[in-house]
Amino acid sequence: MNLEDFKDIKSLLSEPKNIAIVSHRNPDGDAYGSSLALYHYLLKFNHQVTVVSPNDCPAFLKWLPAQDKIVIFEKDEQKGIKILEAADIIFTLDFNALHRVGIKMQGVLEKVKPIFIMIDHHQQPDDYAKYAYVDPKVCSTCQMVYQFLKKLDHLEFIDINVGTCLYAGILTDTGSFRFPSTTSLTHKIVAHLIDLGVNGATIYNNIHNVNTYDSLQLLGRALKNMRVVNKYHTAYITLSQRDLLDFNFKKGDTEGVVNYALSIKNIIFAAIFIEDKKQKIIKISFRSVGNFSVNDFSRNHFNGGGHINAAGGKSDESLNDAVANFLNILPTYQEDLKQSYEK
Repeated sequence: MNLEDFKDIKSLLSEPKNIAIVSHRNPDGDAYGSSLALYHYLLKFNHQVTVVSPNDCPAFLKWLPAQDKIVIFEKDEQKGIKILEAADIIFTLDFNALHRVGIKMQGVLEKVKPIFIMIDHHQQPDDYAKYAYVDPKVCSTCQMVYQFLKKLDHLEFIDINVGTCLYAGILTDTGSFRFPSTTSLTHKIVAHLIDLGVNGATIYNNIHNVNTYDSLQLLGRALKNMRVVNKYHTAYITLSQRDLLDFNFKKGDTEGVVNYALSIKNIIFAAIFIEDKKQKIIKISFRSVGNFSVNDFSRNHFNGGGHINAAGGKSDESLNDAVANFLNILPTYQEDLKQSYEK
């Protein structure tokens, strides 16, 4: 977006509006962190604001300020439709293609006629928003929201609630500041949030120190199911519906499990395949190190996308067939994987 776009948005927000904020399906810390940070900010200007989420979040995000105010479309479809239809402005955060909200909610968003504003950090955005503030080089949408407020000359409106939500999203999407997308600017932003009173240690504990006996047992099963394909510097994990049921799976229990595969010495490409019989799909997460693009891999073969080193996808096949397809594709990328490993 150019300077004139930000001036337009600032003018647009200068008078109270009906505003909806939409996150992607299966929201993570960055999706809810950015959505709730923007929610708290917009309330300061007397807007009527509602966050609408396609489905619910994992338990480790339930503590976020005003998380209980979010309307879950899956649980109350009619209320969600009413809010979206009444909106003058709809912000879409942490996604760039309307299919990421699920079929029913996508249909509603394609019919309504508000002003769409996209704030996102993923590659190859769809062209549905009047204003699109997008930068794939930025570590998180929460950092994008911070920069968005700076462009509006409104950093002074970041209070403890806005700051806490922003910190939570930056923390989760940078892998606790470990991923290559974490820059000096990221640390400067976080330092500012801490200066405003945000408690980083408490946020970390709220997000990460939430294991249950069952979730750790499920992790054990995932590690037992892990396989390594040394020829392609690749490791993958499978979790069947039976595995999930055996350990009383709750949303969020598999968060970060794919990173265990990526942590193996000499591995640069990792994947986890999780059976979801309710949706009748296999949910897939891909991770990589170096310049091997899992965004391209997922877009080309598994109906997904994301970032160079972190992406998601899905398959309509059975778990075994999805894995077999994955293994059959790997030889096509042998040279790319080899070059990324050597670098």
